[in-house]
Amino acid sequence: MAPNESQSTTSARPRLSLAHRRKARRLLMQALYQWLIADSEALDIIKQFREENPSNKIDWEYFEEVLTAVPKEAATLDAYLVPLLDRALTALDPIEHALLYLGTYELAHRIDVPYRVVINEAVELAKMFGATDSHKYINGVLDKLAPVLRPLELKQKRG
Repeated sequence: MAPNESQSTTSARPRLSLAHRRKARRLLMQALYQWLIADSEALDIIKQFREENPSNKIDWEYFEEVLTAVPKEAATLDAYLVPLLDRALTALDPIEHALLYLGTYELAHRIDVPYRVVINEAVELAKMFGATDSHKYINGVLDKLAPVLRPLELKQKRG
């Protein structure tokens, strides 16, 4: 389980466990992959995934937030990634691309999730779904991106 990740405790919705967020990330990787490959609309993908996964043990709010935001912010996310890649964006494996988008979005917008958790979750998904060494690639890129997007958090960790 991912350490130190914040959990919602608002009375407006039930408390979700870290496992719910992890399931949402797994589905997000698949949904972002679908978006990259098929160029489907985010709202159509959300509807499809909710129909195919009726479980309430998924952080659907988080899933919808990320899946609607990433396509809108793809150019900005690309601008963060391109300087750190050893190949063109178009040459990335779609699973790696989806995970890099997910990790970059989380680093940029979800400061409630520690950067180490962001990287670890992306690496674990790469180990499950990616090519043999894609987890190393994901780790390397997000590790270089963390100081850019989370300089204060890294500074606090050092001293």
